Formats: sequence, structure tokens, C-alpha cells
Amino acid sequence: MKEKIFLYYTSDLHSHFENWPQIVGYFNKKIKKHKQKEETFWLLDNGDHADRFHPITEGLMGKGNVELLNEAGYSFATLGNNEGITLSYYDLYHLYDEAKFQVLCANLRSMEGRQPKWLCPYTIKTTPLGTKVAVIGLTAPFETFYRLLGWEIQPPFETLNRYYDEIKEQADIFILLSHLGIHDDEEMARKFPEIDVIIGGHTHHLFQNGELYGETILTAVGKHGTHLGEVFLEWDHDSNRLSKKEAYAVSTENLMKDEDVTEDVETMRTRALQYLQTSVTTLEKSLSVAWFKQTLLMRRLTEELQAWTQSDVGMLNSGVLLDHLNQGKITYEDIHRICPHPMNPCKVEVTGDELLEIIRVGHTKKLTEIRLKGLGFRGEVIGKMVFTGVEIQTVMSKDGEERVRKVTINGAPIDRNHVYTLGTADTFTFGRLFPEIAYAKSKKYFMPELLRDVLAKAIQKI
Repeated sequence: MKEKIFLYYTSDLHSHFENWPQIVGYFNKKIKKHKQKEETFWLLDNGDHADRFHPITEGLMGKGNVELLNEAGYSFATLGNNEGITLSYYDLYHLYDEAKFQVLCANLRSMEGRQPKWLCPYTIKTTPLGTKVAVIGLTAPFETFYRLLGWEIQPPFETLNRYYDEIKEQADIFILLSHLGIHDDEEMARKFPEIDVIIGGHTHHLFQNGELYGETILTAVGKHGTHLGEVFLEWDHDSNRLSKKEAYAVSTENLMKDEDVTEDVETMRTRALQYLQTSVTTLEKSLSVAWFKQTLLMRRLTEELQAWTQSDVGMLNSGVLLDHLNQGKITYEDIHRICPHPMNPCKVEVTGDELLEIIRVGHTKKLTEIRLKGLGFRGEVIGKMVFTGVEIQTVMSKDGEERVRKVTINGAPIDRNHVYTLGTADTFTFGRLFPEIAYAKSKKYFMPELLRDVLAKAIQKI
């Protein structure tokens, strides 16, 4: 006798709700069919469903995302870094209080003592025909950020090793919800060969038809709901083994939208925006934004960031502000609209020599025109780099490049051997844009405040 088991999943939606109605519409059709045939199926989410760039997630602090998962009939979910490290301790602790699905994350624990009631490392479900299916969740170990927020994030490989044998002893089928990234997934498949399915995410990779690593099938659907995932498993009760496993990524581009879901999302948006109507200030005149030149608004934001982090120098890219602020009443909705990034203020220590190199690179045309995606940035381009706390003299060369000629602090030249503090956005502590910042030994992140909290304070002073 052979039993069919179906898994449907999402990963890294990042609150791109424009694709949600067609995803749920597709799931609903499949659910109806499986119920008629009395087949086993589950819906799973692999984390980063929520992203505070969207007003629904911002206004409802992620609970709207949980409502949508509830309404769609999800069974299991793990959390990604956007749920884990962009919310305050309190907001994450209570994020899933009303979840009708199981939240599985084996490597997350509260440092405050009592654990949230929704948090489980793994679960084992028994199908109507007696097959035992284990699902465990693991999330990316941003240890520094979690610790600052009051959470302990344990190394995923050590964590899985701790549960591996007990799960194998109890379950026929072993499924991993992995918000770790493609390279860790491949290593997991190599080190833990009895995992049958790894549902991957975090690095936004896409496997159209799954990838086999030994006996493990890896599957992933990219980002933003452009694809949804299907996994088909067939359990042979006579031989007590999986006789078939297949995985597919289904494009959502031409799928039929569920109109009820579309209406639910719009209603939720209206509800969320009501929470963002708190007044921040009233502007006597409009404040403009320009990505490739310094504006008053950008200057004030960078100055406030420098003061917020108590740094010698402030540095921020003009591309973080996406729109103008009009004259009159300014609300948190306006602040969120022009600065939606889930980015934190950060303070790093650099030598004078490193600071000069950062300033030099920050003035190059190549850097300002970079189209950056990810790393917390939700804009289009880096834009002009604005520096405060320093006086910078530049000249325009014949090739159109702005070149730095002289840099001083309070009228004195930069001491190349002195250690200075630089207040900036945490984006620049990742990646390779500024190696001097990324590899700085001393970094202090300010959490849970986001860059838009600094912006709100800055415009109150204008």
C-alpha cells in the first residue's frame, strides 16, 4: 500500500501581499481536491513572511501576517530574521499568540526565562494511515542582534544534532523548515542524510524542480511570492520507506486571484493605516528628497543619527529617503512611507586612515549609483553619501568624478592613527560596500529602534 502526502509552502514573502491572493487561491483549489480524495496535506511557511517595509506589517506589528496565515489554513511555520530581529522583544514574544498553526524553531529561546507559549522545536504528526511525519524548524543565527533584543539564538547545526536521533527514532518522514540559506541546506543534507526534505529560504534561491543531495531533496521558491512550493511524497507501507519524493516551484504570475483574499488584504491595510496616523510634527514648508545631492532633510537625518549614536562622524546614503514630505501635519504613516527600511542605527570604531578611505569611496560615482537590494535596504539606489561631523573639500575631475582633497574634524586634519566613532546604518556592516566598516572589530547596534525612529526625531527639530 502506498500513501500520498502533499506539502505546500511559502518562503520569504516579505509582505509582498500583491501575490498573496493568487497563492491562497491556488492552495484552496488543491485543498478542496485533497479533502475530496481524503489525502494528507499541510501548508507551511518558511519564514520572512513579515517585513516591516509594508504598512500592514508595520501598522499591526506582524500580527496581520499571522491572521493571513490563519485564514489560509497553515499548519506549520518557522520564523525568519525579519520576524526575529526587526521586532521588539515584546512584539516578537506575543507575535504568534493567536496563531492557529504550530510555530517551529528549535534554535530560538528567550533569555528572560519564561518561553512564549507558541514556540516549539519540532512536531510529529501521524497521518490517518499511521505514517509519522516530523517537521523541525531552524532560523538564521544572527546571534548579536537576537541577544540585544533579549533572545538566545543557538547554532543551527548543533541544535539539529541535538534533536536528530530522537526524531529519527520516532518518525518515518523527516522534514526540515530551514531559514538558513542554500549553503547551510546543502551542508545539512550532507551531515544529516536521514532528512528527507529540506524546505529552504533566506538566501532567496529558487529550485524549479528540487535538487537531490544524496537521499535528501532540497526545495526553494525564491522571494516575494513570485513562486509557491509543492512537495509530493509517497510512503510505501509494505517496505516502510519513501518510494517517491518530488518538489516543484510554481510561478504565481498567471494564477487566478482569490477575490475574497484580495478584499481581506485591503481591509487589513485600512486597519493597519489607522495605527500609523499618530502625529509626529507639523512642517511649515515641504522637505524635498534627492538621491544624488544633499538636501536639508538628508542633512538633518544624518546629524540626528550622529547624535543618536553619540559618534564623532555621521554617515548615511541619500537613497534611504524615498519620497518628499509635504507641508503640514506629518504622521508616522508619512515617516514609514519615505523610510520603510528595517534598518538599525549602528556605531563602529575605525581608524583615521580607514575613515579617510570610507569618505573617499563614499564620494565615488560607482558607489552612489549602486542598485542595492536586501541587507535591510528597501530603496532603489545607494545615492549620495552624506557625512556630518567632518569638513570635506572635493574637486570635480575631468572624468566627472568627485574627488576628496581634504578632510578635517573641527578644523584639524584627520589623525590617521586615531580611532574615531562612526554612526551609520547597519546595512554597511554587512557585505562589501565598505570593508572598513564590515570588518570593524567594535560595532554597537541600536535595537529595536529603526532608522525611521531617528528620522521622526530629526524632523521634529526642523
